[in-house]
Amino acid sequence: MTDQKTLSSRAWMELLLLAAIWGASFAAIRIALDELGPLTVVAHRVGWAMLALWAVVWWRRLPLPRDARVWFAFLMMGLLNNAIPFGLMAWGQLHIASGLTAILNAATAIFGVLMAALFFADERLTPRKVMGVTLGFAGVATAIGLENLRNFDLRALAQLAVIAGTVSYALASVWGRKRLGDQPPLVAAAGMLTGGTVILLPLAWAIEGPITLDLAPRTWGAIAYVGLISTALAYLLYYRVLAMAGSGNLMLVTLLVPPFAITLGAWLLEETLYASAFAGFGLLVTGMIILDGRIWRLWAKRAR
Repeated sequence: MTDQKTLSSRAWMELLLLAAIWGASFAAIRIALDELGPLTVVAHRVGWAMLALWAVVWWRRLPLPRDARVWFAFLMMGLLNNAIPFGLMAWGQLHIASGLTAILNAATAIFGVLMAALFFADERLTPRKVMGVTLGFAGVATAIGLENLRNFDLRALAQLAVIAGTVSYALASVWGRKRLGDQPPLVAAAGMLTGGTVILLPLAWAIEGPITLDLAPRTWGAIAYVGLISTALAYLLYYRVLAMAGSGNLMLVTLLVPPFAITLGAWLLEETLYASAFAGFGLLVTGMIILDGRIWRLWAKRAR
């Protein structure tokens, strides 16, 4: 990993806040799913977040892109980073615990390393990265449970759907680096959410019926959280932490999200996880620590 800075106390606090916000989103989505279909939930999520971020773009008077190719890039980014992963993971949460969804979601970092190695010459796989990726895959397999894959029931399919969502996230990071690197981050985020909304609104309407605003207060609270807090506000906080901590340190969020999601899932939803899920998360954490490289470099330095 590159671009690692020393984390200040403020950076640590905001990193933990971001992890808590994202961790709580899994429980909020599960609550919304009690009344709405998964595509409708994510259509609400990206739609309200889109409006909030464009309001911030307008307030900051940021220039808007005029090139049609940029708007096509926004559309593809909305597909890869919003429509596909949000939809798959929301559907997955109908059949597996929100905490397990968060654990499997952590595999995004593993697939991100693989996709970067495939598409960028400066991101080749080193022996350290191969070791980290291998442990990460072992963690995913342990969390899912090979016996579940043999049975291949809805629970197994839901877990594979979540993993497919992490692959889509990884592809989105490649697409964003190739096509949107010259855009202001806030404009890119708002444009991406616009692309996701353009895809999800008609899709949800066609598959799950008209989008209704006549919802229970509990459902509106969950939608408001995932749209305005865990998406719109989280993007603003994400770029703030990125500027303070660097991209290498930002990967720590991936390790911090599942504990929040597991705790809230147990408290709010009375969920329980199998021991294999925790064992898998332990292997994932070990793999990501190796990918991060800090401990590896410290050992090498002491050895010299």
